[in-house]
Amino acid sequence: MRFMVLVKATKDSEAGAPPTRELVDAMMAYNEELVKAGIMKGGDGLQPSAKGARVQFDGEKRSVVDGPFAETKELVAGYWLWECKSLDEAIAWVKRCPNPMPGPSEIEIRPVVDLADFGDAVSPEAAATWDRLKGEVG
Repeated sequence: MRFMVLVKATKDSEAGAPPTRELVDAMMAYNEELVKAGIMKGGDGLQPSAKGARVQFDGEKRSVVDGPFAETKELVAGYWLWECKSLDEAIAWVKRCPNPMPGPSEIEIRPVVDLADFGDAVSPEAAATWDRLKGEVG
């Protein structure tokens, strides 16, 4: 099963406060464990929302809202893409993670939807296109 593991933003991360050298070293050691175990498939930290934008959709209408965004607790500061046997395994790995922020923090774990989860909404052509696209992006 694939999981998106989301490091939630804090006031410090939204302010652009850099991590300590000790935290970077601890996170690199943790990432190395994840890679060696075959768990980590990708991941990165994200710039504060002040450097981003949101595109809002309403039918055919599109509007752009520039950051920063007010609800820090709803923002993501970084992510991993993991391959685990179960949610329990992903939880066990997150529990081993160094605290990613200087104070209280939170990491959210979400299963990734597989195209097959959409059932009859996926035509054979769409499934073939998705398989081809996945092969092209690696």
